[in-house]
Amino acid sequence: MTVKYNVVERGNPSNPAAPKKFYPSIESSGRKTLRQMAERISQISTVSTADTMAVLEALLTTIPDELAAGNIVELGDFGNFWLRSDSEGADTAEAVRSSQINSVLPRFNPGKEFKKVLDAIEFEKT
Repeated sequence: MTVKYNVVERGNPSNPAAPKKFYPSIESSGRKTLRQMAERISQISTVSTADTMAVLEALLTTIPDELAAGNIVELGDFGNFWLRSDSEGADTAEAVRSSQINSVLPRFNPGKEFKKVLDAIEFEKT
């Protein structure tokens, strides 16, 4: 598989006086909706598009619920989802309060098979 990239010039946000540099930036080739993904799955399996949509909707509902319950969601070779927080520090362990948590972000770590696909990507300059 080939992924296209373009070239962008960026400055250093921590040092605006530093010379700008050029970086490769991955370019999207489009978007796929949940319905389109369900249709594709139904083409390569024995499951109908409607049944696939139902399962995907259920998965997309349960993942956030499980994360909100404090669980790590393991999806086999696809990868794992977990929560990460951005918080303020305290001087002592006793002074730590939940109010110091500023935001919670979902994180994803690709699994073995997912990484194989990512490692096989070739890049083409646009």
